Order: sequence, then C-alpha cells, then structure tokens
Amino acid sequence: MNAEININQLITSLQQGDVKAFDQLYFHFAPILYNRIFKIVKNPENVEEILQEVFLKIWNIREKLEVERGVTTLLYRIADNLAIDYFRKACRDKALQDELWASSVGFYLHTDQSLYEKEKSKILDEAIQLLSPKRKEILRLCNIENKSYREVATLLGISVSTVSNQLVSAMKDIKNYIQSNYKNELLILVLSFFI
Repeated sequence: MNAEININQLITSLQQGDVKAFDQLYFHFAPILYNRIFKIVKNPENVEEILQEVFLKIWNIREKLEVERGVTTLLYRIADNLAIDYFRKACRDKALQDELWASSVGFYLHTDQSLYEKEKSKILDEAIQLLSPKRKEILRLCNIENKSYREVATLLGISVSTVSNQLVSAMKDIKNYIQSNYKNELLILVLSFFI
C-alpha cells in the first residue's frame, strides 16, 4: 500500500472517531508540521503549543474531513493560520515581543549570509562584542551550539536560572544597542526574520 492510500484510510477511520487513526495521523504529520511552524515561530515551546492546537482542530472537525481533498493541505493551512495568529497576539503582548526578539536573534545566528546578511551580521557582532565575556559565552553555547540551559549550566558551573537570566539580559543588551545605534537597520533586521 502506498502512503496516500494509508492516509485516506486513516482519514476514513478518523471520521468515525478512531483514536488509533488519530495517533497515526499525528505521528505521521507532527514532525513535518513542527519544522514548518518552527521556521516561522522559532520558539520550541510555542511551536509545541501551536502543533497541539493544529491537531485539536483536526480532531474537532474529524467528521467533516473529506478523503478526496487531502489532509496535508488542510494541516498546512491550519498551522500557517495559527502561526499568523501567534504573531498577531505578539503585537499586543510585550512579553511575547521580547520572546520573539530573542528567538529572532538566535535564528539569525544560524543563517547563511549574503552580502546583505553580512551588514546585518556586522551590526549584531558590534552588539555582541559589548556583552560581558560570560554573556557572550552563554549566548554562543545556547544560540549557536544549541545547548540546553541545563547543559550550559553544567558546563560553566552555574545554575540553570543564571543561564536563563544571563541569556535574557544578553538579548536585552543586544536589542537596546541596535535600537540606540541603528534605528532604520533595526526594522530591516527584525523584518528579515519573518519575510
């Protein structure tokens, strides 16, 4: 049997309330959707919340699903809409804006750089160079090497809360530096993460 026939069978079973079919659908599509949402949201906790909401919506509309139309497009559309809703909420929520900023800086540190990217990199490097050595090291370990807070805490012999506090402070310092010194470039920098 090919994957499409299996998906169609899963949808048919799901329409009848089959929890095992739902689980199979989840395990088949969750990794794909996680990666898709992560490219937009950049924060694993928020990605997980959105992912759960996607599948909750699928469960709630299971009886209305149409086998012929395909569930992949529907899942993508729901995921994209929920990610957009997340950004709308961020516009109204200062804490979420700060979290998005931190995620964007982390994402930026991972991207390949063109000539335009090199200019943004220069601005970000200037801000990072002004950080204390401890904050620079924590930023490097968390955002470039993708180590967990616990791993960084163990490696540096500090508490997990110290890692978290230092990382938050580093992001604020970077944001403040860029806002103070590159007002127009800040908008370009932030927008480039989401375009």
